[in-house]
Amino acid sequence: MFLEDDELFGGSPRKKYFDIIFNANQNLVEDELASNLEKIAAFELLFEEMMGEDKDILQIVQNYIWENQDKIKAKQTNLFIEGMGNILTKNE
Repeated sequence: MFLEDDELFGGSPRKKYFDIIFNANQNLVEDELASNLEKIAAFELLFEEMMGEDKDILQIVQNYIWENQDKIKAKQTNLFIEGMGNILTKNE
């Protein structure tokens, strides 16, 4: 796994992602963040429809995160890498 101070790769995917976010073209970053929020909104709405609006969706999600921390971290790392790629390819 990547370490935060990994000299070979220049830091973790999370650290590199934020380096890119803070230094890339602001319009590209805004587009990427807006796209991410659009996906989150869609996932939340789909989940609410599947589970029923009477369920505490946030509590279900928090429980899932707590019970699946390794899977969540791995997916988060993949999303950091994907986000970097999206911004860098549009920044060229």
